[in-house]
Amino acid sequence: MSELLPQFGGTLWTIAAFIIALSVIVTIHELGHYLVGRWSGIYAEVFSVGFGPRLFARRDRRGTVWQIAALPLGGYVRFLGDANAASAGTGRPVDPARARQTLGGAPLWARFSTLLAGPFFNFILSILIFGGFALVQGLPTETVRIGGITDAPPGVVNELQPGDTVLAVDGRPVEDWSSYYALVEDLPPAAGHDWRVLRDGSEITVTGPDPMPARVSGVAPRSAAADAGLRAGDVIVAVDGTPLTRFSELRDRVEAAAGEPLSLDVWRPGSGTMAFTLVPRQQDFPVADGGYEQRWMIGVTGGQSYMTPETRQAGPFEALWLGVTQTWSIITGSLSGMWAMISGQIGTCNLGGAISIAESTGHAASAGGADFLWWIAVLSAAIGFLNLLPIPVLDGGHLMFYAFEAVTGRPPSDRALNLLTSIGLAAVLMLMIFGLTNDILCP
Repeated sequence: MSELLPQFGGTLWTIAAFIIALSVIVTIHELGHYLVGRWSGIYAEVFSVGFGPRLFARRDRRGTVWQIAALPLGGYVRFLGDANAASAGTGRPVDPARARQTLGGAPLWARFSTLLAGPFFNFILSILIFGGFALVQGLPTETVRIGGITDAPPGVVNELQPGDTVLAVDGRPVEDWSSYYALVEDLPPAAGHDWRVLRDGSEITVTGPDPMPARVSGVAPRSAAADAGLRAGDVIVAVDGTPLTRFSELRDRVEAAAGEPLSLDVWRPGSGTMAFTLVPRQQDFPVADGGYEQRWMIGVTGGQSYMTPETRQAGPFEALWLGVTQTWSIITGSLSGMWAMISGQIGTCNLGGAISIAESTGHAASAGGADFLWWIAVLSAAIGFLNLLPIPVLDGGHLMFYAFEAVTGRPPSDRALNLLTSIGLAAVLMLMIFGLTNDILCP
């Protein structure tokens, strides 16, 4: 029984993190529907966080009931006349004098903007979180100046100091971060390099470590590395007894193993050197030309050096734009991945379900509040995108019906709506079942 307690505790943590993330994302989504609906003259009867029996409720001065329900697996806004929480169906009878206050009786522009507001608010949440990170953490200065030094394994010589401005590495000049990263990719792996730096007004040469060591900067959820227990900040010092100097050497060793078990010697700050054994897994990886290729991977990102760059304060508009570009990257990545699965470029195991999303959420929460908040932003953008897909029962399906009405001058017939909604519901349920099956059966 005692062996089960850590696993049980981890499961509860994963469920709790997933519920919190889902509640935040869905509440923001429904708040978009509610606020724009209210602005456009559509009356909301109920705003619910969760489904099922009501646990707490309060009626505001406009008559809307704000409630928390027993099943914390989402939420909804029920507008006047809606047949159900999904705003689907032919609706409930309403006093003709209040028809304008229903979603179905509102002008087309009001219905369209109200439905579009849900995904749009998800995107706004992502933009604000990503932009907030830029404001709080700052951005690297254009000059390659060292802001801090991180711990390194025993034997690594690092004479670099905070405040140093890097001028050259092994005699190759450095002008900015772009030239720095281009340079270090071409450097031969070595335990030590000559770093030319500007320190206290004088140019000096010091010995520093390889600029792209096998230091873990991130661990992918549900990966071989995550299952083995690797963490961000770990340094992989050897594979099968052979020392490593650079992260690229780790990639080569993983690829060469071709799915055979690997023994890793890992140095962890504060804990020393530990041994891990894991088995690489074959995964679809995007390449520069826009396609995909299969690679053996263990699920770590790296190349993070033993220094942190000096940062500057980001301006509010600059941070906002970074939030927009990051959110747009998630949207385009989701679209690209979906098309790749449909066209057969990548396997269907890349589509995960609720279990994999919950595990990824729990993993992010375990890594810390910043990682958890970042993951909420990623999920919010992805959920906003999925809701825009033209599938009946999703917001995108309703928007598709409204587009039909805008073109033809009349809405689809009730028979067509009911048929398409049933098909859409079946498609969504099949997709959910397919994702859950992948969670269970895929490696």
